[in-house]
Amino acid sequence: MPTPYDIPDVLDRREGPHGEVVLRRHGDRLEIIANGCFLMDTSDGRSERRLVDAALEALAGRDHPEVLIGGLGVGFSLAHAAADPRWGGITVVEREHAIVEWHLDGPLAALSARALADPRTTIVEADLVAHVNETSDTYDALCLDIDNGPDWTVTDGNGSLYGEAGLASCARVLRPGGVLAVWSAQPSPPFEETLRNAGFQQVRTEEIPVARGVPDVVHLGISPG
Repeated sequence: MPTPYDIPDVLDRREGPHGEVVLRRHGDRLEIIANGCFLMDTSDGRSERRLVDAALEALAGRDHPEVLIGGLGVGFSLAHAAADPRWGGITVVEREHAIVEWHLDGPLAALSARALADPRTTIVEADLVAHVNETSDTYDALCLDIDNGPDWTVTDGNGSLYGEAGLASCARVLRPGGVLAVWSAQPSPPFEETLRNAGFQQVRTEEIPVARGVPDVVHLGISPG
């Protein structure tokens, strides 16, 4: 028979332009669910932190680089970037207003309040695919975590980001020698091949062990510019 611990407690449920987004508490974890698809929770975070560190390492000592983090999520990547003084600027693009609110004055604020108060941090409420297609801003690193991976997108529109046209947009907003880092719940050899076909160099996939289940991965490539 289920116990109260086994039944998630829905803290907030919103209908947005991209469908339903839910914040719930499951035991000591907070979870974000989008259109019934589990996105992430607060149980671990090591792969989201590694996403940021791997990008910084690939920049090989560049002075105060600027990073765009695609997807605010539960805030692991943002908080980790803001804790590192080597980053010069941190822009987070998040399309769900509810998620931004949960961080500003809701249950996720405990994870991100210090990072959001950091003067280097800017939150942009926008669709990431549209942002990389339209912005005139450029960055040294793109750390993207808006889906469960290139082969498992949250919404159909995100799929274009992982094709050659989407990667060309990513390359356009990367400064010469900039790094693209893409989080995924599983390796995607076809995406690696697409990265190479789009001109990215030093393409590799790094596995990150997690507390539960198979390792997460980070796909990495250096801008052809």
